[in-house]
Amino acid sequence: MIGLLTDSSSQIPPALRDRYDVEVVPVTVSIGARDYREGVDLTADQFYEHLTDPPPLIKTAQPSPGEFVAAYRRMVDRGARQIIAVLVGSDFSGCVNSAEVAAEHSDVPVHIIDSGTASFGITACLWELAVAMEQGCAPDAAMAWARSLTPRIGTSVLLQGLEFVSAGGRIAADRLTDEPAAVYAGVGSDIHEVGSGTTVDELNELLLAPFLQIEGPIRAAVCLADPATAVFCRYLERALADLDHVLDVTRYRVGPSIAAHTGPGTAGGFYWPAGSP
Repeated sequence: MIGLLTDSSSQIPPALRDRYDVEVVPVTVSIGARDYREGVDLTADQFYEHLTDPPPLIKTAQPSPGEFVAAYRRMVDRGARQIIAVLVGSDFSGCVNSAEVAAEHSDVPVHIIDSGTASFGITACLWELAVAMEQGCAPDAAMAWARSLTPRIGTSVLLQGLEFVSAGGRIAADRLTDEPAAVYAGVGSDIHEVGSGTTVDELNELLLAPFLQIEGPIRAAVCLADPATAVFCRYLERALADLDHVLDVTRYRVGPSIAAHTGPGTAGGFYWPAGSP
């Protein structure tokens, strides 16, 4: 049996986690002086309740090697004879390093994939790997397929909590707009501002446009952050469901480890090529 593992910043939805029996190692989110484990003792709803004005000091930290060792042991106890870990990109976090250190203490081989991305982009790599193996693909070929996706994962995202984005350093401060709501989009690491708007209709059109420009069959994931973003989530879900080249539309929640850097008001999602090695 090959066990699959990821970290909680992948924002993997419960349905996908359960379908492929994925072990999820929680990221630590610190709010003020208190530490929480994402998805264990801090839910998305609880996180957004902490976002007062001005917001408290919020930090994130990758899981420790010890937490990965414990996760590997749980998977071995469930019958895993190999483990494939698909993790947040090393440019964003030290998660890969922790997993590699822990792998030296694992009773079974651990194969680590640096996804090169963050948020649901990690799950996109994991999902495609799982589908490939489900269809009979050898593990090595499935891992190579997952790694090949990194430069082809696209995103389209509305950022309204710009003070969080600037503080987190995910997008350079000189690339932030002064408008109250800006949409950023691109493929791989080439993410740039594509426009800004003041109405829901304007922003919905900006968010949808990148999904329309991609050719070939794709899978798509649409995010829900705080409840106020539901209007964007529902629009994208309906619009993408009507497109012939979109094979799947999945909803995921923007949880604490990502919202700590993007803030409230985040909307949009990811898209990537669907296929097989």
